[in-house]
Amino acid sequence: MKLIGSLTSPYVRKLRILLKEKNIACEFAVDNPHDANTRVPQYNPLGKVPALELDNGKTLYDSVILAEYLDSLKAPALIPASGDARWDVQRWHMLGQGIVDAVVVRLMESRRLGAQKSEEVIARQEEKIARALAAADKTEKGQTYLVQNSFSLGDIALGVALEYIKFRYHHDWRSRHPRL
Repeated sequence: MKLIGSLTSPYVRKLRILLKEKNIACEFAVDNPHDANTRVPQYNPLGKVPALELDNGKTLYDSVILAEYLDSLKAPALIPASGDARWDVQRWHMLGQGIVDAVVVRLMESRRLGAQKSEEVIARQEEKIARALAAADKTEKGQTYLVQNSFSLGDIALGVALEYIKFRYHHDWRSRHPRL
């Protein structure tokens, strides 16, 4: 298998952590989809990372689908198979994913020049991030991990989201949400 992605993509980072935690061998091909000579569209027609080339030559894409696929390859499962625990892990996964999505939109909008930049779009993304962090801080969690005191994809997703805020948004979420 080969994971295609950029070094700064939080979506790719989530999968690289999952691969490491599950000790799954996978080649990592660094490719920035924004470069003029990118090969990313050969793996994902949408031109986005991450993409995963399987050993049979087929490709999968989107970090949510790739997380499910990679988790299915080797025990222990980081996404429970069924029940409340499965949906709790998926809820945390989507909250982390949504935070990352909002930080990415905020970042891209902040890079626009002059009149093209919308302070309203930036403010709306910052509100989403603030609401998500407040919700995560208030939600009942395990003592060490988010769901049932065992490490899961939810922990990876939220951890990556919090670190991505630090990397791209420089927001002091720690003082406002110390439980996180």
